[in-house]
Amino acid sequence: MRIPKAPAAGETVSGGRFDSGAGGKGSNQAVAAARLGAEVSLLTAVGNDDFGRRARQLWQHEGVAHQHVVTAGAPTMVGFILVEPSGENRIAIAPGALDELDAAAVASFRTEIASADILIVSMEIPEEAVLAALRAGRETGTRTLLNPAPARPLPQESWPLIDVLTPNQTEAPVLLGLDDGHGMSEEELARALQQRTAGTVVITRGAQGALIAGTHGVTQVDPHPAPAVVDTTGAGDSFTAAFAVALAEQRPLEQAVEFAAAAGSHTVSIAGVIPALPTRAQLTALIGDDS
Repeated sequence: MRIPKAPAAGETVSGGRFDSGAGGKGSNQAVAAARLGAEVSLLTAVGNDDFGRRARQLWQHEGVAHQHVVTAGAPTMVGFILVEPSGENRIAIAPGALDELDAAAVASFRTEIASADILIVSMEIPEEAVLAALRAGRETGTRTLLNPAPARPLPQESWPLIDVLTPNQTEAPVLLGLDDGHGMSEEELARALQQRTAGTVVITRGAQGALIAGTHGVTQVDPHPAPAVVDTTGAGDSFTAAFAVALAEQRPLEQAVEFAAAAGSHTVSIAGVIPALPTRAQLTALIGDDS
């Protein structure tokens, strides 16, 4: 729902405009990667309901392989999104079927993980499934990318399993178990996260671009200016998917982040999520990239 302003506690705000559409971090990222030319296989869980059937129709239309998607007993996940005139959003989700995704489902997906160039894992799924997927990636030699959203402190055993970590500004301290008064700069957060993974950390910073932390220090990547900010919903998913596609194409790290930033910039300029995820042709027109 697009609203004039976010309501305060106990307040009712009128004048909103409602729309519904497909979402979910894993689904968004799968569709975004497929639109950029990747061959994508998706593991998630949906309910035996209209939302679940519509999700499968979307994946079929977008060319996302979904034969391993679990049909759970609970309803398909739903999210409620309030979007302010600035484009900023507030989101609440009811996980439903996602809570039933477990290590056994991940085990059935192991062949797809092993054959992939890169494995993206988000955290809308239970911790058991997150760890099982990261462990399967490590054991099969597939590069792992954890998009830690919604953020929660990570178990100690997960850190060595992560090759690439992509939190935003608010998620980074949560992963480290820090409270609001932690006092660390974003560069310090990036270094702290990188030391735990021994891999690569990319902190996305919206209009401020991104920070890359690796073994050689912290690098800043400038943002790709958006023509207008209409709706920030899905921008992080667009960034993550484009970043993963660029890494799978063996692009240098900084170039991969720049490519991802352009995808995120495109996404915030269009209302909704699925309509805003760019195709390869749209990104090529935006950044003059024909690789």
